[in-house]
Amino acid sequence: MFMGEYNHTIDTKGRLIIPSRFREQLGSEFIVTKGLDGCLFVFSEDEWRIFEEKLRKLPLTQKSARKFTRFFVSGACMCEPDKQGRILLPQTLREFAGLEKDVVLAGNLNRIEIWSRANWEENSAYDDMDDIAEQMTDFGLNI
Repeated sequence: MFMGEYNHTIDTKGRLIIPSRFREQLGSEFIVTKGLDGCLFVFSEDEWRIFEEKLRKLPLTQKSARKFTRFFVSGACMCEPDKQGRILLPQTLREFAGLEKDVVLAGNLNRIEIWSRANWEENSAYDDMDDIAEQMTDFGLNI
């Protein structure tokens, strides 16, 4: 399980250090792709296979299913950290997520999310958590 929040920077060549705690769980190669809410998703190879199988089961005849699959798969790339723990994020993914310099890597159970600092601050405002918590009971989550 991935958890925690780490602040890092992307260098001028587009390289980003993956925190050592995350690297231990990710393994020597992992997948980075477009994510929801304007961030990037990072999956270990095992988690990517699970996600990929779910995508394969979506009905090819439904346009929204094709679009959903295309969104994640077309932008996906295999990454392998160098000896310093850095990965090179493709320009297209950096542009998609608005990543320029300051970024936040956030663990989110089965994946890591990579956010621009500005998008993270906008999307991690928790002033409506009481309302959201009430809605989670619809999904069977009672705390």
